[in-house]
Amino acid sequence: MSNRCCQNKEFDGVSDAYKRILWVVIAINGLMFFIESIAGFNAQSQALQADALDFLADSVTYAASLYVIGLSISVRSSVAIFKSISLLFMGIWVMGSTLYRFFFFNNPEPIIMAPIALLALTANIMSVLLLIKYRDGDSNVRSVWLCSRNDAIGNIAVLIASFAVWKTQTHWPDLLVALLMAFLFVSSSIQILRQALREKSRFKNAQPTD
Repeated sequence: MSNRCCQNKEFDGVSDAYKRILWVVIAINGLMFFIESIAGFNAQSQALQADALDFLADSVTYAASLYVIGLSISVRSSVAIFKSISLLFMGIWVMGSTLYRFFFFNNPEPIIMAPIALLALTANIMSVLLLIKYRDGDSNVRSVWLCSRNDAIGNIAVLIASFAVWKTQTHWPDLLVALLMAFLFVSSSIQILRQALREKSRFKNAQPTD
């Protein structure tokens, strides 16, 4: 009977299985951040560097989500708001640095881009499969899922960009994909922020007044 009642409540991450999964995806994303940062620099690929930042953002997001599990909705929603603002600034930074690269004509190396993007996609598919059961929940749980989903989309786009760079011998596909990823950062930031603000508002309204 109690289990049925709990099904109507937003999942808040209080689960040993969910915590173990978060530790696994933190390790995956942290490792991929270092691998893709080095590869992105060597390949002169803005898309790979943007994706590396996405891995870093995910690692921080997962760690913050793990830390606040079991705390009050007020604390969890506040952390979610902070994460949404961080994602927003990251999206703005990627957008700005990508626009700056428009003035340069150094083509990225598709030979480096393709295998690294494939490795990153594999890592993100693993994360998505681990987290798909927990794609719905409070703003912190939701932020974890959105970050994983964005990574998978971004890696597919980087793979396409690497082929397009090789085919066209220009840097435009790489820069366009980086802009797409910046848009995903901003879009996810807005979704997380809206849900976190709704949760904070519900929490305030539920507090007894003197």
